[in-house]
Amino acid sequence: MLKETERWLSNRSWSVTDRPLHRLMSAKRATGSSVSVVLPALNEEETVGEIVAVIRHDLMQQVPLVDEIVVVDSGSTDRTSQVAAAAGARVVHRDEILPRIPTVPGKGEVLWRSLLVTSGDIVCFIDADLKEFSSDFVSGIVGPLLTEPGVDLVKAMYDRPLGGAAGQGGRVTELMARPLLNMHWPQLAGFVQPLGGEYAARRSLLEQLPFPVGYGIELGMLVDALHLVGLDALAQVDVGVRKHRHQDGQALGRMSAAIYRTAQLRLARGHLMRPALTQFERGGDGFEPRTYSVDTEERPPMVEIAEYQKRRAA
Repeated sequence: MLKETERWLSNRSWSVTDRPLHRLMSAKRATGSSVSVVLPALNEEETVGEIVAVIRHDLMQQVPLVDEIVVVDSGSTDRTSQVAAAAGARVVHRDEILPRIPTVPGKGEVLWRSLLVTSGDIVCFIDADLKEFSSDFVSGIVGPLLTEPGVDLVKAMYDRPLGGAAGQGGRVTELMARPLLNMHWPQLAGFVQPLGGEYAARRSLLEQLPFPVGYGIELGMLVDALHLVGLDALAQVDVGVRKHRHQDGQALGRMSAAIYRTAQLRLARGHLMRPALTQFERGGDGFEPRTYSVDTEERPPMVEIAEYQKRRAA
């Protein structure tokens, strides 16, 4: 590991217990900062309501750390929107945001558009499929942004059990993202959960970053933030254990391909390999190929969008 990365691990890795809520509230009052929490959601009716309810109870009613909770529904066919609204979130459909630009499928697309329907100086992203959710996920990653002026982006780190086995979750992280980061961006090798969906950042940073529309959003954001603001502006906070719905191996393969493509675009803007992935499924006549396109589109920095510029000027 690079000496710079070792130093970063000592100086920019914390625990949620390092910043109790009363300290965060003092810092929030002193800085005048506002906090938005965004949950990107697609068919998450089983979990989204509890997440919203816990955040509202712990961080809006008990202490006013969070100013707004926005669930951005990206086309759910279940009761995700109704459950989220009943729990107290403001629900916005992805297609209603910036209708001038047609939407494409993908998590990054939803996060990018969320910047137009939130107002917080700090924006906190939380995946909507978390189980046994704790508000520590929010307060933990928002904390350094309130107390450390030099920090611009904070990732959550945690244990990820799989089928009862500790530390076996995060398969794409270990097989794809971690090797890529260690080989090509060794400064980022200290991130425990580089692909984790729980992170917070200053709006002033997010609005300057391009957003890969799909699964490459987390890796792309880390790499781009490193180049834009430097390693010391990035941090991570231990928030305990993350439990969520796990995807099957083929879905993880498609995720890996999108992440590799995102890395490839950042390594060389010249020659690019074919952005497709072929996988195999057993059918009546043996193994049958299924070819999927790999997410290649990226949204420009939000600060370049006319509607966003107009809102900032208002």
